[in-house]
Amino acid sequence: MTTAPPAPSTSASPGGEAGAPVGARPPATTGRRHITRYVVVGVVLVGALVFLVAKGIGSALDFYLPADQAVAQKATLGDKTFNIEGVVEPGSIHPTRTGVDFVVTSGDVDVTVDNSSSPPQLFQPDIPVIAVGHFSGDRFVSDQILVKHTANYIAEYPNRVTAPNGTKR
Repeated sequence: MTTAPPAPSTSASPGGEAGAPVGARPPATTGRRHITRYVVVGVVLVGALVFLVAKGIGSALDFYLPADQAVAQKATLGDKTFNIEGVVEPGSIHPTRTGVDFVVTSGDVDVTVDNSSSPPQLFQPDIPVIAVGHFSGDRFVSDQILVKHTANYIAEYPNRVTAPNGTKR
């Protein structure tokens, strides 16, 4: 009479699953799943960090050009948004339904600005301003006006702003 070999034990093994033979290894896919999960999370975090750094650098690279330089670089600038700097020409301010139109001067160059937002309270003739927008033909289309406090601005950027009478401020 022959006897059958003993049946394998089905009790839970250390690190194994219930019902698995004693000494059986746990499935290898569990470790791979954790590694894959960490890799995906790492890639997402690195991607988010790269995006935030790129946006931060892009914002830091926002620049402004005096009106005369902006006109000279108009072909290169195209419809790119940038900040144009100049002195508001007296008699050029005309309120519109959506904002205000005015002329900024820099050097011997005048640029008409069509602004579609409300001007700041300090907006007036003969002060340096920065308009945020882009060229559309010969006009500068703006949606924001920044007014610099004259004394602070001129102290920070001496000889940058040319007054309507030709003097450097």
